[in-house]
Amino acid sequence: MSRQTALIITAVTALLCGCPGLGACLWGAAFGIGGAFGNASLTTGSETSPLDPTTSMLIGGGVICLGLLLILIPVAVGFFTLRQKPGATA
Repeated sequence: MSRQTALIITAVTALLCGCPGLGACLWGAAFGIGGAFGNASLTTGSETSPLDPTTSMLIGGGVICLGLLLILIPVAVGFFTLRQKPGATA
């Protein structure tokens, strides 16, 4: 695989996985912090019900973990596609 192809693949995964991962981390942090202060609510259909702080912090933490996994994908793709292979000539 050429270096240019590896850079394109890394950039595409950064846009498709890294950016949503950052958004998920920010949303999870806001949901968890808001829930810790008792401001979180869950809307299903036309009904809205408040969440207790423990549940909202767990949901926020889970979304943060999912976001970190999404951020890790472009890092791993970049590492494995752009690294120098052992025994390869530079």
